[in-house]
Amino acid sequence: MATATQIKCDCPTCTCGVDLASAVKKDGKNYCSDACANGHPDGAGCGHAGCNCGN
Repeated sequence: MATATQIKCDCPTCTCGVDLASAVKKDGKNYCSDACANGHPDGAGCGHAGCNCGN
């Protein structure tokens, strides 16, 4: 049986958790979305309910 390991997204303004197995990996960090991993181009948020990162 696999065990999921959830951590906080490495985006400093994001409040989301992310499973290590499904995280978007960039520069040795783990993010919940491409928007967080790429520094929120054009103010794009991660798209998860209740999170206002990128705004």
